[in-house]
Amino acid sequence: MNITAIAFDFGMKSIGCAVGQSITGTAQALPAFKAQDGIPNWDAIAKCLQEWKPDVVVVGLPLNMDGTEQELTLRARKFANRLNGRFGMKVMLQDERLTTTEARSEIFERGGFRALKKGKVDGISACLILESWFDNHPDF
Repeated sequence: MNITAIAFDFGMKSIGCAVGQSITGTAQALPAFKAQDGIPNWDAIAKCLQEWKPDVVVVGLPLNMDGTEQELTLRARKFANRLNGRFGMKVMLQDERLTTTEARSEIFERGGFRALKKGKVDGISACLILESWFDNHPDF
């Protein structure tokens, strides 16, 4: 069974987004959503969800390296709960430790410092979150 999934890399100023298919286990970055103090333009998010019609939404959970939660972890959980409440979608959380670091090194390998634009990092982070979610949920 092939499912479509959308992943969000939650941030206070920018929320990265990616879409992918379980059949390939890969994701492609979509444009990041601007956020003000962690609050996105919900209409833009609704438009994205209507366009892609995902079977599941994955939200990256920013944990400290030792696995403990931080302020941003609570904000990401709140964002996930709002997605579920507003759109009635199945929302899963995915540990995102190291995805931003991986995204930065991947972009750097492809295009050097000039390529390290914040929106690009967020989009690739969202791809990595989604791909790691596919890896951890092969039966979904």
